[in-house]
Amino acid sequence: MNLNLRIICWYIGVSLLLVSALMAVAGIIACITPGDPSAIILFYSALITGLLGVFPLIYVRKGKHKLTFKEGNCIVVISWILACILGMLPFLLYGDEFELVDALFESVSGFTTTGASILTDIESLPRGLQFWRIATAWVGGIGIVTLFSMIMMRRMDWSMLSRREISNVSGQAFKGERNGFFFHRTLVVYLLLTLATFISLMTTGMGWFDSLTNAMSACSTCGFCVRNLSIAYYDSLAVEGILTLAMLAAGMNFGILFLTFFRRSRHNIFRSETIRVFLAFVGIAVIAITIDLLISGGFDSVGKALRYAVFQAVSISTTTGFATADTSLWPPLSMSVLIICSLICGCSGSTSGGIKIDRALLAMKGIRRRISTSLDPGIVKIVKVDGIIRSYEQVNDAMGYIFLYMFIIAAGTAVNLAGGLDFTTGFTASISCIGNVGPGFGDVGSMANYADLPALVKLSSMAEMLIGRLEIYPMLYFLSVSR
Repeated sequence: MNLNLRIICWYIGVSLLLVSALMAVAGIIACITPGDPSAIILFYSALITGLLGVFPLIYVRKGKHKLTFKEGNCIVVISWILACILGMLPFLLYGDEFELVDALFESVSGFTTTGASILTDIESLPRGLQFWRIATAWVGGIGIVTLFSMIMMRRMDWSMLSRREISNVSGQAFKGERNGFFFHRTLVVYLLLTLATFISLMTTGMGWFDSLTNAMSACSTCGFCVRNLSIAYYDSLAVEGILTLAMLAAGMNFGILFLTFFRRSRHNIFRSETIRVFLAFVGIAVIAITIDLLISGGFDSVGKALRYAVFQAVSISTTTGFATADTSLWPPLSMSVLIICSLICGCSGSTSGGIKIDRALLAMKGIRRRISTSLDPGIVKIVKVDGIIRSYEQVNDAMGYIFLYMFIIAAGTAVNLAGGLDFTTGFTASISCIGNVGPGFGDVGSMANYADLPALVKLSSMAEMLIGRLEIYPMLYFLSVSR
């Protein structure tokens, strides 16, 4: 099938205009901040990105062409790659800690909501660049193409594009709804959740800028923070409580959240099997870590151990990566639990990364069915998740995805070890990057960063971030088309 390169360029141009607009917003924040030197850098970057976006719109006539699957997939993958490349311009022009690979690393980490950073002194960064860094994560959380397509395109086109960018198992509860229901409701919940978190943080006495950036980072499950010590800087139980609730909500299916609070439906967070399993998974992790921290003698009270266990378990399970403690110093059992959390993570249809609890649940039920039919070949056993019967193909797709996911982790670990990293650092860095978690253990722990990693390892990590954010298959489809 031939690709319509003109129409692909047109849609990519529109996505770059969105990136340019966000740069301009960051430039405005720099302008209203006394002594901020990043305004010119941000506006110049916005101009370059905007011109590249406008060019195909001027010289290419969109017409009424109906997008094909391959064209939609190319638009999504190329838009993400170009957004990451152009998104590094403000960092690269600013200089300081940002050399070419490091500037690209920070941009990719932001857009993919990974939250891994090369910065050793975040607070020295001008406010405009701090906001741009968080803005990349916030737009990456909902999806670059999803956001611009819902604003500017025909329903047929943006619905198809969004399905390439959002998990293919996220809209199962909305079969039978009119076209585009899930994607619009996702955006509504995302905006309201960010606003509610921002207002709630303001009530704790946190400044408007810190409140806004932390709200954007929590709801995008990125974990970028404007403080060197992350959330530990505030040392506030109220702040941690608000962010914990925000991260949990951001780790749930946004469509089901919408149905729960805005529309009476049998699909809600109280009846969703997937969400119940997700919350139980987090709860078990919290209990295990709390007990382990108490037994190890690291904390002298249940309340203190529980406080740190809740925040870190929720932060890692939702792939946010905020930190209130250096988890690399925790006992082996606690670290093992957090590694498992960073593998499975939140629900499909959320801003969380990882394998997703939906796929893990579907695969586990598929394995149970296979065991049952092996023991009794005459039995007919179906797989149901959230009350919906899942086909053999859906079960096999989940298992195939998990296999590919683990294979990429192994390959990434091999590259990291070849680059000179120790096993703990190399293995957990690979898990964190493909899962868009951010912190791992060892030299990339919750209070460390990726600054000292070799360039080869950083490039490999960036590839894993993009593969994980787009959920593997779009990248594979793109590589097969481009051959």
